[in-house]
Amino acid sequence: MFEIFEAYIRPQVELTDEQLRHVRSLGTAKKVRKRRLLLQEGEVCRHKIFVCKGLLATYLRKDDGTEYIMRFTPENSWVVDPESYNAQVPTKFNIETLEDSEVLLWTWENMNELFAAIPAFRAFSERLIQGSMKAHQDRILMNISSTSEEKYQDFITTFPDVFRRVPLHMVASYLGVSRETLSRIRHAQLKQP
Repeated sequence: MFEIFEAYIRPQVELTDEQLRHVRSLGTAKKVRKRRLLLQEGEVCRHKIFVCKGLLATYLRKDDGTEYIMRFTPENSWVVDPESYNAQVPTKFNIETLEDSEVLLWTWENMNELFAAIPAFRAFSERLIQGSMKAHQDRILMNISSTSEEKYQDFITTFPDVFRRVPLHMVASYLGVSRETLSRIRHAQLKQP
């Protein structure tokens, strides 16, 4: 599993073999079956998660059972609830495997040890955080300023692989549209020459 992470990180961060061994020594590899929670509402987020294989969803579940998908996390991506992780407060979200998955996990303490020992790894993490903040801002802007058709087109352009791997109701939830609206949009686009 760590070989996948190594192939992901080597082109992005200049790390010595010794530094990479240090990163590996503080991570935990875990195989997780489909539909298992890695983080549940009310728990404290204790790990940064890197997805080696599989697909995860971060979502909020309302009292009536309705799920609001906040994010999909495919292979070679990180996921964490930053508020819960950094402040060590209970999360409002769930992080669940949508497929059988293989993940690497690092605790807050282990990440801080790595950041202190490997400044390049800290800088890389800060770039990831900046990219994540931009993606969140772009998503908010898309949700408040775009039509349902534009949101759908952006999703399939940005996440074509994810679109093929999740049920339509999850895509609809992520886009903030009803399943019927999503079906109508898809049907209209299929009719276009």
